Amino acid sequence: MPLIERLAIIGVGLIGGSLARTLREQGEVGEIVGIGRGEANLTRAVELGVIDRFTADPCAGVKGADLVFIATPVTSIAGLVARIAPCLAAGCVVTDGGSVKGEIVTACEPLMPAGTFFVGGHPIAGTERSGVEASFVTLYQGKRCIITPSATTDPAALQKVIRMWELAGSSVVLMDAAKHDRVVAAISHLPHMVAYSLVNAVEGYNGCGEGILKYSAGGFRDFTRIASSDPVMWRDIALMNRQGILEMMDFFSGYFTELRTLVEQGDGAGLEAFFAKSKESRDAIL
Repeated sequence: MPLIERLAIIGVGLIGGSLARTLREQGEVGEIVGIGRGEANLTRAVELGVIDRFTADPCAGVKGADLVFIATPVTSIAGLVARIAPCLAAGCVVTDGGSVKGEIVTACEPLMPAGTFFVGGHPIAGTERSGVEASFVTLYQGKRCIITPSATTDPAALQKVIRMWELAGSSVVLMDAAKHDRVVAAISHLPHMVAYSLVNAVEGYNGCGEGILKYSAGGFRDFTRIASSDPVMWRDIALMNRQGILEMMDFFSGYFTELRTLVEQGDGAGLEAFFAKSKESRDAIL
């Protein structure tokens, strides 16, 4: 018997589609139902074998599911849980892939009817592309997935979600939701804010009398790849994890000011030490 007999995925894009593909390949899912508003994307998902059928009605889509995975913009998740809650089968586990957890867990847990369970989750994986065409089987292999149980999380539901991500190839980490939001503000949200800002700064610079983005080469393009990510998704993340992001932006600005001072003063030794420390830290995570 597969781990999940009927999986309902709300949001069949890169994240939801990749999870469906890997569970299908593992033989750990029976039927997969796609739920969303983009009929063309969902039709393509059926054609690709990512899902078996689809519907635009969340309540109809989750009917009879033993696990529901929500992969939509973070500000929509609580509203979706409220909408589907009356339609869930007994024993159903609802989890999500949102990159903000504090507000989501706090809002969603009280919405669950007796005998159904919410478990917050965040697979730390992705690309700048979106839609089911962007999904692929190995997205989660070798990546981390943070699960954020609360004091009231059902142990069996938690183990089911952990096992699902392990089957997808992820290393699962259990973490307090508040800590999660501070961690991802540093390792994910801040880099996106910097990439978006850098592209806008270079595009807006008029000191050369012409737009200079056209001269960008590999380094600039690699560094700013994530600025091609979905603006709506990142708008919602910036709003929902505002305090964590502001804390990291302020912390980052201190280092940028330090670097500016070293450049202004022509401090070669200081610059080399600054760059060497960064290189050492970066090399250690490879």
